[in-house]
Amino acid sequence: MSDEALREIETLTRRWVENIVIGMNLCPFAKGVYVKDQVKIHITPTQDLSEISQVLTELLSELATVPAEQIDTTLLVLPFAFESFYAFNDYLDVADQILDALNLMGEIQIANFHPQYQFAGTQVDDMSNYTNRSPYPILHLIREDSIDRAVSQFPDAAVIFERNIAMMEELGLDGWHKLLKP
Repeated sequence: MSDEALREIETLTRRWVENIVIGMNLCPFAKGVYVKDQVKIHITPTQDLSEISQVLTELLSELATVPAEQIDTTLLVLPFAFESFYAFNDYLDVADQILDALNLMGEIQIANFHPQYQFAGTQVDDMSNYTNRSPYPILHLIREDSIDRAVSQFPDAAVIFERNIAMMEELGLDGWHKLLKP
């Protein structure tokens, strides 16, 4: 993969984080660590599941040992893997097995985002799905301590999800795509 292609993928990922995740305040906890440059974005060009699992293992191990002041959260961006949301969703079981094998359950969580993300019981084009849609498949590695600190600042965190759905419905598909354009 060329350096230019990597830069393009990182640029679009950052645009998604900045304009949608932070800009629309979908995750009120994201801005603090992002502006402190504590979000690691790791792009891997492979489609091979064993290689993805190896990279995931390395990134989880790194997150578990590096101080939060250096890396608070990691985005593993998989631009050439998991074209199908269902294949990606199936891989989440493997990701959890890796987390468990590393004895990191309760220390790190893995959130997920995908260009075709679809919540159970929704239609493919339902705007609620866009709360978890991203330009590429992404595994978001999050420290449990960071989640606990963030939730303590937002005691009714469940309201965030409902508000996000309402904002996505108001934004609409055209608005979502406009936010990703340069």
